[in-house]
Amino acid sequence: MSEFDVNRSQQTDKSTTVRWVLSHLSHHKLLILAMLAGAFGNAALAAVVPVLIGMAFDAALETPANLQMIGWMALGVIASQSTRAVLQLGRNFSSAVMGERLERDMREELYVSLLGKSTTFHDSQPVGDTMARATNDVHEVNLLMNPGVNLVAGSANFMIMPLLVAPTYHPQLAAAPLFFIVTYILAVTRYLRVLQGIADRVRRAFGMLNGRLAEAIDGIELVKGTAQEVQEIGLFNNNATRYRDAAVEQGKIEARFLPLLLLGVTQGIGFTHALYLFNLEQIAVGDVVGYMGLLALFGFPTFISLLAYSRVSLGLAGARRILELMNAQTLLDENAAGHQAEIVGGVTFEDVTFNYVDGAPVLQAIDFSIEPGQTVAVVGQTGAGKSTLAKLINRTYDVENGRLLVDDIDVRTWNLAALRRQISIIEQDIFLFSRTVGENIAFGCPDASREMIIEAAKAAQAHDFILNFKDGYETVIGERGVTLSGGQRQRLALARAFLTRPRILILDDSTSAVDSATEDQIQQAIVQAAANQTTILITHRLSQIRWADKVVVMRKGRMEAVGSHEELMGSSPAYRRIFEQYEAIEE
Repeated sequence: MSEFDVNRSQQTDKSTTVRWVLSHLSHHKLLILAMLAGAFGNAALAAVVPVLIGMAFDAALETPANLQMIGWMALGVIASQSTRAVLQLGRNFSSAVMGERLERDMREELYVSLLGKSTTFHDSQPVGDTMARATNDVHEVNLLMNPGVNLVAGSANFMIMPLLVAPTYHPQLAAAPLFFIVTYILAVTRYLRVLQGIADRVRRAFGMLNGRLAEAIDGIELVKGTAQEVQEIGLFNNNATRYRDAAVEQGKIEARFLPLLLLGVTQGIGFTHALYLFNLEQIAVGDVVGYMGLLALFGFPTFISLLAYSRVSLGLAGARRILELMNAQTLLDENAAGHQAEIVGGVTFEDVTFNYVDGAPVLQAIDFSIEPGQTVAVVGQTGAGKSTLAKLINRTYDVENGRLLVDDIDVRTWNLAALRRQISIIEQDIFLFSRTVGENIAFGCPDASREMIIEAAKAAQAHDFILNFKDGYETVIGERGVTLSGGQRQRLALARAFLTRPRILILDDSTSAVDSATEDQIQQAIVQAAANQTTILITHRLSQIRWADKVVVMRKGRMEAVGSHEELMGSSPAYRRIFEQYEAIEE
């Protein structure tokens, strides 16, 4: 299930990590073919050099020396290596393009997936770890392709050439290359199995390091306000040490790479065997020289595989972490084929129960209704479940039991986008993007004209302070609106809500940071807007409570009472106590 999805022309197989990577690569068949052709041609032409040198060596030993043959061999080396350079360029270019496209496509797929996850998922997923996966882990997949797979393909072809060419000197000379290939495959298989675990540890440690750093930066005001810089540095050092230890462990495994020993043993066996055949006069001196040159080709896969297989392991570990994030279950479905219509504004709670954690209900047996166009105030002590109640209406969260209806239709039956476009919630913790003031106001209505933006800002009593900025509506504000006061952020959020003209407007203590005079002006704008919409006020402001058509009293997750202000003052002791407390606060 997903809260949001898009029609993608490229579908991918997410059943396993390798299949997911291959499904992305399958869209680049020509590039794969170019890389493989370049890898084979590069290795084949590399094998030509020792063969030509061996032939030139025999020509030099003739009496007199066959200088013409030596010259032709030299021209052969030049021609073959010039062609080889072109093929190698094609191989490297193809793998580099594939790596970049792989990174681009996977990052886009992950971004779409993250936008489709429910709020419940994002509440439990550290932002820093998510960013590490979306940036560093995705880039590791790029490096998996180039240089990782690129070098693996190249080294595989270099290993084949001695086995193919050596028997042309003497059939027995295939023994040493065959010994190296078999033992190399066994050694690399074991090496990759051990490296996989430590590569996963390295990526997890980096995610933890990045996650903690993001938390510290995001909460920098709290860190400095409580003078906890030293403690945070200590925690960062602990995470950095964990990451370093994992990376050092990976280095120790790479240092014990057995093929380095196998290369020396193979060359020793091969040289001894070749000299033995030479003594039997079954091969010439030039054949011995050419054969040893062929065995030297094993040096490329031996030395380069340290980097190549490490990159492949880290790339697959990164891909596993990305796929883990994408495959994580989300609890809400966008219901693309669901009900779509203009909301009239009726809201009904039918025995609604909700909890964030199993066994700890936040809301229990909520049962009341709101008529279209009504203004309803929700009051109660801190922790009574007021904000949670509001977030069920637009399906930020889904009810556990019971039903929540909008216009007599279960919210789960609505098309999620159609539902949310017509419901606006202004929360206590207001989020503003690091964009211009105008762009922030128009976020929910990107096609709005400047005149519409200004009109909404005026209604929210934000126009005057915006004009005091040097660049007015083009002023770029800091992330989360940190360069603004609390009251300014709230007024911009109100302007954003007014611009979208929602059918249901939910204000979660959204005027708590403004002065009484500004609040009165904002309330007048809300009253004017309320004539065409259903308005839900989560508030402790007495003026707003008295103004409401209906008041819902919440206590410990339950609905204590519901009715008009006058009715509740006469019938509900709990409401009277709350009202008196609010009255004392305002005084």
